[in-house]
Amino acid sequence: MGSNFAGMSNPLPLLVGGSIAIDNVKTPSDEATNLLGGSASYASLAASYFTKPVHLVGVIGNDYPPEHLAMLERHGVTLGAVERSEGASFSWSGEYHQNMNDRTTHNVAVNVLESWEVELPVAIANSPVVVLANMAPKNQLEMLDQCVGDDRFVLADTMDLWIGIAREELEKVLGRIDLLVINETEAREYAGTSNLVEAGALLRSKGPAHVIIKLGEFGAILFGPPEINHGIFRCGAFPLREVADPTGAGDTFLGAMAGYLASLGNTDYQFEHIRNAIVRGTVMASFTCEAFSTRRIEDLSSLEIEERLQMFTDISCW
Repeated sequence: MGSNFAGMSNPLPLLVGGSIAIDNVKTPSDEATNLLGGSASYASLAASYFTKPVHLVGVIGNDYPPEHLAMLERHGVTLGAVERSEGASFSWSGEYHQNMNDRTTHNVAVNVLESWEVELPVAIANSPVVVLANMAPKNQLEMLDQCVGDDRFVLADTMDLWIGIAREELEKVLGRIDLLVINETEAREYAGTSNLVEAGALLRSKGPAHVIIKLGEFGAILFGPPEINHGIFRCGAFPLREVADPTGAGDTFLGAMAGYLASLGNTDYQFEHIRNAIVRGTVMASFTCEAFSTRRIEDLSSLEIEERLQMFTDISCW
């Protein structure tokens, strides 16, 4: 499972840090409880389809379902850096509305995440590709501080909560990363403008050479060095007839991108590499939306991914 369908012979190890959660999700047509959730869970699983090993960094409580951990391990995700706490796991309960874009959060139990401090084992601290999935900027900085080696590519995600309550720490994160992934609402809030082109430029000025603004069902926009491709790449979303559960689609997008980049065997990524990574992230995210939690992306075949990638290419070019 999770084979490196990119076909590269020297994929790089990948480090993914962030939340590992228990989700309870309700949609207009169905509901499910005790699901695998958390930004790092989705990102590490998605990445495992492109590169190995994928090292997961996070914290779980004494109530965490062991079958979720076993599934990740089957995919080549290492759990040595997952801290086991005596408290209760981080959990999220939410409900999606009819359009599947808007959702209401009913309950967030931070639990073990509240006092968590990142402790990176020395054996994985030199991983050349690092993903700072959604977590407090304080934790993102802790993780970066423990990484060693200069030849490193760092991708990071954030959310509106941190823009509001931890902006100073978030600014420090932005100054130390290579690629930022952020959704359109967050980008507008951070930049103080409704114009996403302006927001992309402002975010790039804070440090990351590349910024990706996610547009939900409308895809994503990449902002990079202006001398290449006018500094912009606009990617649509893969059209789905039915969306079962969009939870984790953005984290899947981030993880698949990172996994693809790691599969290339070096960290000297140019605009075209990031662009190709976005396309693969988009395809993987579309699979996530087809079932609750990670159920759809737990048993994907290389052929399924390749066929959807080809179809997405066919319908996106002219």
